[in-house]
Amino acid sequence: MSQSQQGSPSSPPEGAIAIVSPRYGEEVVGGAEDVLADLAHGLQARGHAVELLTTCAADHFTWANKYPEGRFVDGELTVRRFRTQIDTPGHNRDRIGARLLAGDAITVQDQQLWVNDSLRCSGMWHHVFDHGHRYRSIIFAPYMFWTTYAVSQIHPRRSLIMPCLHDEPAAGLDIFAAMIEGAGGLLFLTEPERELAQRLYRLPARNTIIGASVDIADSYDPESFRRSYNIEGDYVYFAGRREWGKGWDDLKNAYGVYLQQRGGRRALRLVTSGVGEVIAPLGAESQVLDVGLLSNAQRDNAMAGAAAYVQPSAMESFSRTVLEAMAAGTPVLANGHSDVVSWHLDRSQAGLTYTSGSELVQALHFVTDEPEAAASLAQGGRDYVLANYRLDPVLDRLSIALDNWFPTPTSATHERPLEGVR
Repeated sequence: MSQSQQGSPSSPPEGAIAIVSPRYGEEVVGGAEDVLADLAHGLQARGHAVELLTTCAADHFTWANKYPEGRFVDGELTVRRFRTQIDTPGHNRDRIGARLLAGDAITVQDQQLWVNDSLRCSGMWHHVFDHGHRYRSIIFAPYMFWTTYAVSQIHPRRSLIMPCLHDEPAAGLDIFAAMIEGAGGLLFLTEPERELAQRLYRLPARNTIIGASVDIADSYDPESFRRSYNIEGDYVYFAGRREWGKGWDDLKNAYGVYLQQRGGRRALRLVTSGVGEVIAPLGAESQVLDVGLLSNAQRDNAMAGAAAYVQPSAMESFSRTVLEAMAAGTPVLANGHSDVVSWHLDRSQAGLTYTSGSELVQALHFVTDEPEAAASLAQGGRDYVLANYRLDPVLDRLSIALDNWFPTPTSATHERPLEGVR
């Protein structure tokens, strides 16, 4: 990605589509951010005027300003970056967050203290306040970040929210229910995500499943990945954010138990890429390889070379990496507590789910001891991804939603049917 500064004209073109992403850039690792970037570039390539509004941050823990502020052009896409403000001590975030995780009832006042005691982005807020009426529609994701919570409510009837919803305590907060129920429309990635939303909220009539796209390589070169990192023997792979909320600690602990049980017998290495600190289990330091951030091509080759891809996260609204593994012909071992990932595997039959650390250990032994049987699980995975998760059908569904809900003089004069991803 290359960006060129284009100055900062204040007014967006009349009728442009705005896409609001909390982060954007080559160093950003995040499923929602990837989906929004694909939509922005895809709509721009189809001839729409699109502006991507984002922060200057790259790290979602510190929200420190890394990129310069201003208006840029990335390819043909206009990107407007706004500085974050981190000027509160975070005490309310920690105190109320602990109560939220404990299942306590949280007053609306405390909910507002919690959501505002992290990043804020006043420049983005004022830009949308001043110029939001010029946008045909403003698309936001994910639901929990301040950039969605605060900014989507400036022009709620123009706001399309892609919640990227997980079954987690924050999803039940009153402040998010009001935001989602008052939105101009909702865009879901999967059927299980919409079913969860229906259990939590009174959904507006304008809601549809558009899905999301997955990078699907025409060919793979796993040996080049092995050579680049001197990898010998079989390995399992995990890509993404190495953090507690994504199940990294559970994977790491299960892998440590697996190695202990293998004793001196042949064992799979654990290869991981992405962001976040990687501390190997005690005694397993030589068996855990962190390759850092990878290009899309390197990631695809890593996927294709793996004996299995492990998805330890229970909090998924789409799980792009699972589908990238399927596209590469690699079997998936996934946390069965994620309704979305279980749904993908039920439909594709391209892997196994587990519901405890001990079951994950057993699955790792299975992949090690029965490699041919494990590999055979992946047979239908690529066809499943090709049939459901190409970019053009996703853009088609989004375009139909925009034409139906926010028509322009050039839109169809009659509504076209909204068909969710099957």
